[in-house]
Amino acid sequence: MLDAALSALGALLDPTTLAFLVAGVLAGLVIGIIPGLGGTGAVAILLPFVFIIEPHQALALIIGAVAVVHTSDTISSVLIGIPGSASATVLMLDGHEMAKRGQGARALAIAFLASMAGGLLGAVGLTLSIPLARPLVLNFGSPELFMLTVLGISLAALLSRGNMLKGLVAGAFGLLLGEIGAAPAAADYRFTFGTLFLNEGLDLVAVALGIFGIAEVVSLVARKTSIASGSGIGSGWGTGLRDVLRHWTHVLRGAFVGIWAGVLPGVGATAGTWMAYGQARATARRKGKNKFGKGDPRGIIAPESANNSVEAGDLIPTLLFGIPGGAPAALLLGALLVFGIEPGPRMITDHLDIIYTIVWSFALASVIGAALCFLCSFPLAKLSFVRFPVLAGGLVVILFTSGFQESQQIAVLQIMLVLGAIGWLMKSTGFPRAPFLIGFVLSVPLERYYYLTANLYSFSDWALRPGVLVMAAVLVIPLVLAAVRWAKARTARTAARPSAGAQSPAGDTPADEDDSDADGTAAPPGWTVAVTGGFLVVFVGGFLLAQGYSEKARLVPTLVCLLGAALAALALAVQVYRRRGTPPDETQAKAWRAELGWVARAFAWLVGFVVLVYVLGLLLAALVFVPVFLWRVAQLRPHVIATYTAVLLGVLLLLQGFADIALPVGYLTPAILVA
Repeated sequence: MLDAALSALGALLDPTTLAFLVAGVLAGLVIGIIPGLGGTGAVAILLPFVFIIEPHQALALIIGAVAVVHTSDTISSVLIGIPGSASATVLMLDGHEMAKRGQGARALAIAFLASMAGGLLGAVGLTLSIPLARPLVLNFGSPELFMLTVLGISLAALLSRGNMLKGLVAGAFGLLLGEIGAAPAAADYRFTFGTLFLNEGLDLVAVALGIFGIAEVVSLVARKTSIASGSGIGSGWGTGLRDVLRHWTHVLRGAFVGIWAGVLPGVGATAGTWMAYGQARATARRKGKNKFGKGDPRGIIAPESANNSVEAGDLIPTLLFGIPGGAPAALLLGALLVFGIEPGPRMITDHLDIIYTIVWSFALASVIGAALCFLCSFPLAKLSFVRFPVLAGGLVVILFTSGFQESQQIAVLQIMLVLGAIGWLMKSTGFPRAPFLIGFVLSVPLERYYYLTANLYSFSDWALRPGVLVMAAVLVIPLVLAAVRWAKARTARTAARPSAGAQSPAGDTPADEDDSDADGTAAPPGWTVAVTGGFLVVFVGGFLLAQGYSEKARLVPTLVCLLGAALAALALAVQVYRRRGTPPDETQAKAWRAELGWVARAFAWLVGFVVLVYVLGLLLAALVFVPVFLWRVAQLRPHVIATYTAVLLGVLLLLQGFADIALPVGYLTPAILVA
């Protein structure tokens, strides 16, 4: 084994092979910076070169890209508030908060270091998995996977940061949207309303970009300011290095969570990063938990460590069982088959040098990628001090282009607009969006593993399995302890201030209204009540629609809608009870009306762009939209507008020509091209 490892390292350090590794790293970094593309796009770009080079060089090229995509996709999430990938949305909670305080360089330094450490730990985990992974993975059956998804969804309570009831409503709403499309256990299409576009369900990237990205764009364009306040980028990589060293245990735990999220099918990077964030918050000391979501370094370290290690974990079932856990791993599997290397248990004996080539490539790529990102961290951090309308002109085009890639149906642009509006309303009224995304990601795995478990085991058989009992304890014990602490704290507050008892019924506490997910002017209570009522209507409507499906297709949506309706009704009752007799705040109402007007104008620009795309196609729509937007909103000079537009169109054409990026075609595009 040692001989094979040293032989693989020697082959990798060959200048030609090392050059291919660096090329893969550069491709992965560039693709990662572009929101929405991710590891699949990076590997897809490099795949044609695999057929003309040697196996070790090809593996170095592909692994180099896969290992660093999650290093660079943090840049837009941290600095701009636009998720570079669905798994990077978690970094908006603390990383983007740091950037808004002028500490973008510190946030990036933490992310790059934690990502590098996660990659190295993932490589170690991949090495150790060679003799250990097979028995461990085979002992994980559908009951354990089902409980794992339940455990992941339960993080909604932990990630709500004082808005537990609202967080649970948002999580149930995410579960419901995840049910759209084909039912895993029956030949039914659910909630499609007769449209073929929805038969395959909603794409995760489009949902994440809509609920987070577009909502942020609308909010920041409305304010016409830079993302961060001040004029400097604050403390930089030195402070970030100290943060990572001080919280080294979160690096280890985050990497461990990421490896297992990669090993287990149906979990993936997005759920893995949220789970890592949840465990970091759950294991933090009681006094430090309220810092999460407000720029806490631990909220960057744990998920970023998991983000990279999850790709290493994904390689374990790919190499040892021939079962890829994600699209990048599936493409790597195809590359191995091209060279006549069949993944499976025999790969350990027949192609051990290939496994170690992958391990060494992953480790070296993690270090090289982090080093290259560090070189760019300070100039990139200055982006958070640029007036956002200047950035928004190009971001709007990139956002919709990225969301279009998976389905390549123009109707997805409408879905992104609707989700953007919903995301902004959730943000303004105190409904945290993190639980929504967790529910959406784990919706289909939850249903699939439930039916597998129910068909293969009786309840007593699967519920008493050791792994299930351990995860049930992990789920229940923290909730019980949290409930006891809340009851004691409420009793103490009531004893100290008897008059305040009437203001705090069961459910959200008064502090809950100060949602750390919201920026700008908070919505008046009436809007919060209206949004909660809207959720109630959605759940009731979903319940009624679900009754028209077959028994297996309607079971889970029915349960989700009943749970969501009960939670929304309880939240609505709590809000109405708390607000009775409270006079309206005229100052807040006036500020809200002003912000609502600005947001409506910003949203109108996005609607106008989508209309132009439908009519002219994306390239011509960008040619019209970007100059007008930069002139009217960003108020740039004509020569700057011309240069900006030319560079953006050039980037789009390069991506279309060399990265196989699809651009939406409008109704009049063929006629214009012919003319």
